Amino acid sequence: MNWTPIFLTVRLAFMVCTILFVLALPVAYWLTYSRWRWKFIAESVVALPLVLPPTVLGFYVLVAIGSQSPIGQWYRAWFGHGLAFTFEGLVLASVLYSFPFAVQPMAAAFALVDPDLISASLILGASRTRTFFRIILPLSTGGVLTGIVLSFAHTLGEFGVVLMVGGNIPGVTRTVAIAIFDDVQALNYRSANHTALLLLFFSFAVLAVTYAINRRIWAVWPQHR
Repeated sequence: MNWTPIFLTVRLAFMVCTILFVLALPVAYWLTYSRWRWKFIAESVVALPLVLPPTVLGFYVLVAIGSQSPIGQWYRAWFGHGLAFTFEGLVLASVLYSFPFAVQPMAAAFALVDPDLISASLILGASRTRTFFRIILPLSTGGVLTGIVLSFAHTLGEFGVVLMVGGNIPGVTRTVAIAIFDDVQALNYRSANHTALLLLFFSFAVLAVTYAINRRIWAVWPQHR
C-alpha cells in the first residue's frame, strides 16, 4: 500500500478543518443572528457547494486561480510559482467545497442557544464578543465539533474538486480518492480495495466518535435515562 496519498490527504483535511474553524465561526454567527432582509442570498451562497457538481466548482476555482487570473498572477509574483496544481490550490478548493459542512452545524447550534441568556449577558454590560465566547460558544460545543469533524471527513473523500484543481501529481496533489481511481484504472483492485477499506474504517471511526460525543444533536431516538 502506498502511504504517501494517505498522509497527504490527512494533512490536507487537518489544514482545511483548521481554516474552516476560523472562517466558519463568524459566518455562522452572522447567519444566525443577522436581521438583514436579503440574508437568504448569503445562505444560498454558503450552501451552494452542497448542490453544485464538484467538477463545476473545481472548474471555476481553477479559472479563478489560473495563471491568467489576478489571483494567480498575484500569487506567482509573491511566491514564484502558480497556485493551480499545487497543494495550496487544493487547500483553497477544499475550503470552498467543505464550507457549508462547517457552517451549517455551527449555525444550527447557535440558533438553539436560549436568547434570554444572550439578552441577560448584554444587559449586564458584556460586549457581543464577550457574550459569544462566554455564553454562545460554550453552549454550542456540540455543533462546532460536528462542523469540524464533518469538514474533515468530507475532505478525506473529495475527488472531483481536487482532480480539477490539483490534477494528479504524486506526492503533491494525489489524494486517497485519486489514488484509488488510479488503481482501478490500472485494474489493481487489490491495492484499491486496501486503500478504500482504510478510508472507510477511518471515516466510520471519525463519525462514530462524533456521534458518541454529540449524542443530543445527532440521536434519532430519545435517550433513555
